[in-house]
Amino acid sequence: MSETATYTHGHHPSVLRSHTWRTAENSAGYLLPTLRPGMTLLDVGCGPGTITADLAARVSPGRVVGLERAEGILSQASITAAENGVADRVEFVVGDVHALDFPDDTFDVVHAHQVLQHVGDPVLALSEMRRVCKPGGHVAARDSDYSAFFWYPEIPALDEWVKFYCQVARANGGEPNAGRHLKSWARRAGFDAAQITATTSTWCFATESEREWWGGLWAERAVKSDFAKVAVEGGLATPEDLERLAEGWLDWAGDEDGWLCIPHAEILCRV
Repeated sequence: MSETATYTHGHHPSVLRSHTWRTAENSAGYLLPTLRPGMTLLDVGCGPGTITADLAARVSPGRVVGLERAEGILSQASITAAENGVADRVEFVVGDVHALDFPDDTFDVVHAHQVLQHVGDPVLALSEMRRVCKPGGHVAARDSDYSAFFWYPEIPALDEWVKFYCQVARANGGEPNAGRHLKSWARRAGFDAAQITATTSTWCFATESEREWWGGLWAERAVKSDFAKVAVEGGLATPEDLERLAEGWLDWAGDEDGWLCIPHAEILCRV
């Protein structure tokens, strides 16, 4: 695997609509019981900063650093921190999780949400996260597992979507089924099994408004995001294929019986 994996989703508005929906409560609930006021925390792959801002509020007056490889999104993250009243306690920096520019034992908590599925070497990434975490602190990671998504009704175009998505993600150097690998990656990164607490949680989209929102943004991603660009330019799908995927998402969203479950694996590793 290459350390320079390409981020499959990119930062198209259809992607950011889902990223800015994320909060510490709906995306990092497994981590929250370990947080205490005054902790230092590194949020790897912070994106638009909604989870980062929530975590900063929970460890206030502690220091939080949001790290992101894509510099362009950090201006939005700074706005998010300001809107949530934590701008004075959060610093946003550009960096690569494979080579964190921090001394050993810097943070009480090192957190990554939906990051390891997109990196070239997740074991090296977890090793770096472990290195910059203080003894007695925690490394936390949560990733979905695309092949484990399930939905109703059974729509062939969504089966195609999973196949195409996994092909594109792997062509970009990532692992779309990262969730099932997290514990193994953590052990290879130097954590003993006794140091690792492995859990799962889900996102579920079932109401009319939830289906309209989620199905709509994925229909748009299928034809307009970086996923679409890589799929077509890499010869993995045609524009007609992608239009069919988009129509499948809209068909699912419009079905009154429709629902979707997205499972996530979580690891909380004691350093």
